[in-house]
Amino acid sequence: MHPPPPEANPWRSRFAEEARSERPDLATLCLLVGAEADPALDETGLDAAQIELDRLAGLLPYGIRGPEAWVAALASLLGERCGFHGTPGCYQRLESSLLPEVLRRRRGLPILLSVVWLEVARRAGAPAYGVALPGHFVVGFGDPSEPVLADPFAGGRLLTGADAELLVAGATGEPLDSSMLVPAGPLEIVLRVLNNIRAWSATRPERSDVALWAVELSLLLPSHPARLRFERAQLLVQRGDFLTGAAEMDAYADIVSAVEPATAETIRQRANAARSLLN
Repeated sequence: MHPPPPEANPWRSRFAEEARSERPDLATLCLLVGAEADPALDETGLDAAQIELDRLAGLLPYGIRGPEAWVAALASLLGERCGFHGTPGCYQRLESSLLPEVLRRRRGLPILLSVVWLEVARRAGAPAYGVALPGHFVVGFGDPSEPVLADPFAGGRLLTGADAELLVAGATGEPLDSSMLVPAGPLEIVLRVLNNIRAWSATRPERSDVALWAVELSLLLPSHPARLRFERAQLLVQRGDFLTGAAEMDAYADIVSAVEPATAETIRQRANAARSLLN
């Protein structure tokens, strides 16, 4: 019960290899997500995106010291000079979740703009890391126990503690917890990017193709929610592959039956309903 082997798709093979490497590269993984979305994107396009990140890092001044100074320098370069920021309309566009397009358009979701910041900052030697606040990804600098936070979606606005509290309260209704400030690793960031793509396609049934590849890339990550397997089976049925989808539903039901027998039975009923569509 797995997606097609990555060997069948060279981009997926590289994605799986990078995700399982000792030190997964965030930019490479996000660019390969972009390649999955855009069949016209080739090796030259991926190289051009890496070169652009290198170029941007080279525009930062030398001798930056301290987290606040890094935020100011990156906000000046990326937010002001280069115009990287978000708008409400970004949430309606698939391109807002694709790093090659974000580099081209200089617009994107908070997490993709944060990826740009992180990759430029890393190349320049800044002590930067991703911070996966609920509902709004930001970038942290300095000591993670007392981070200095910047919001790339707002052009790099420096966030006070009260600002962070408001972001979390607006997304969850709950107070900010210190666990929300733990640095996010590359695989966690990529899974969240793919989750955003799945959420975008969930409201667009005509784009089940996007939902399917986003799920299948997620399944190539070393750690992912088991329920994604059932989601993939449902998408296969939705797209007319009734037998494969039903078989994968049965396989998933076998996995959950030991702990959730009622859920397993419901899934088996759905598998049978999918097979009946062939009659």
